[in-house]
Amino acid sequence: MKCPKCGTNASGKFCSNCGTALGAAACAKCGAPLNATAKFCHACGAPAMARGGSAAGAQAGIPWFLVGGAVLILIVILGVIRLRPGAPPPAAAPPAAPSNGPVDLSQMTPRDAADRLFNRVMQANEAGVRDTAVLFATMALQAYGMLDTLDDDARFHIGLIQLAAGNPAAAAAQADTIAAATPTHLFATMLHADAARASGDSVAARRAEQAYLQNFDAEMAAARPGYEHHGSWLTTYRSNIQR
Repeated sequence: MKCPKCGTNASGKFCSNCGTALGAAACAKCGAPLNATAKFCHACGAPAMARGGSAAGAQAGIPWFLVGGAVLILIVILGVIRLRPGAPPPAAAPPAAPSNGPVDLSQMTPRDAADRLFNRVMQANEAGVRDTAVLFATMALQAYGMLDTLDDDARFHIGLIQLAAGNPAAAAAQADTIAAATPTHLFATMLHADAARASGDSVAARRAEQAYLQNFDAEMAAARPGYEHHGSWLTTYRSNIQR
């Protein structure tokens, strides 16, 4: 038979060229048949276990328990967001300081759950743990994508997530959407500046930063939704670009 991963003619239980397990495999959780190169079960979402007993997520450089926990969180998000029509939403959790401990998304509204995932992306990005940032970025973007509407604050979060995931063009697109309604919006100018700098366009980045400084006082006085929540961040950003 041919190895499903590298195409080499192979026999036995493992490919002699790349080590991929040969033949059918089954999900350790639900028993569904899996492709030999599957990383997750198509039936229940559980991490596919390789014959060595290690999770596929670990082979890709992400610890198996992190992948499994991420899948569980995503399942909870889907369950919260897809409430039957007319059913009362779960009570929103009170604001809490960011934590590296377990997150109970089942007790949050869909927006609160998305924002909590946003916080996890920012924490991992600031700590320089890129694998974790990208993992949570994928989940957070899915969570925001399932919301009925996106306000400027949510679009700001999405833009920052895209920057953390290495997608400056997608971040700039969120900035464009915000600026279309409010050209002087601080969220838009911040995203434009950071997206331009991440793309290597220092001229456009500086131009956006100058617009941020020029509009800062008037915008903060306007007290737009989201400014109070991100007030410290906005002020720190101004201080950094004034240097």
